[in-house]
Amino acid sequence: MSEGTSIRVVIADDERLVRMGLRVVIDAEPDLSVVGEAADGAEVVPLVRELRPDVVLMDIRMPGIDGIRATEQLVGGMAEPPRILVVTTFEHDDHVYDALRAGAAGFLLKRARAEEMVQAVRLVARGDSLLFPAAVRELALRHAPESAARGAAPDRGPIGRLTEREGQVLRLMATGLNNGEIAQHLVVSQETVKTHVGSVLAKLGARDRTQAVIAAYESGFVLPG
Repeated sequence: MSEGTSIRVVIADDERLVRMGLRVVIDAEPDLSVVGEAADGAEVVPLVRELRPDVVLMDIRMPGIDGIRATEQLVGGMAEPPRILVVTTFEHDDHVYDALRAGAAGFLLKRARAEEMVQAVRLVARGDSLLFPAAVRELALRHAPESAARGAAPDRGPIGRLTEREGQVLRLMATGLNNGEIAQHLVVSQETVKTHVGSVLAKLGARDRTQAVIAAYESGFVLPG
C-alpha cells in the first residue's frame, strides 16, 4: 500500500447488522474504504482474491468455512495476502489464539470504540501487529506445551539462532512494546530495534510480530505467566 492511498477493507461477518456497523465506522474515515462484504468464510476467500484489499476484518464463527480456516487459506494461498484483523466478542476465546496462529495480525473486540477500530485497521495496514499482551499471555498459557508452562528448558529450534540482543527484543515484543518503546528500554536507536526485529522475524520464519511472539511462547522461550 503506497503512502496517501486509501486503505481498502473487506468485512467478513455472518451478521448483517455487524457488517453494516463496521462499514459505517470505516467509510466515515477519509483514508479508509470498504470495498466488499462477505457473510461466511467460503465467500470471503474468492472475494479477497478478486478485490485484493489491504485489510480483512474477519469474524471467527461463520457458517461454511469459519474465520480460522479462511485465514489459513488466505495467508497460505496468496503470494501477497491481506492483513487479517480478527473481530471477536471475547478476547479470551481459544479460537482467537487459533486465528493468530493461522496468520492473523491481531484481534479486536466487537465492543471496541469506533476510534479504536479505525486505528487498528491503520495499524495492521502499515505492517504492524495488534497485540493485547495480557490476553495473549492467558491464551498462550492454555495452549503452550505443558513443559513450557512449567518453566522447563525451552525447545530451542529456530529460537536458538537468535543473538542475546535479539532474544531481549523478542521478550520485549511479547510484552506488547512497539519499536520506540523497545528502543527506550534498551537505550538504542529505533533503527537498531527495527533491524533486530527484522532479524528475529527472518530467523523464526515469522510473517509478523504476532507470529514471532506465539513462537516464543510455544517454544518456552517466553513463559506465559
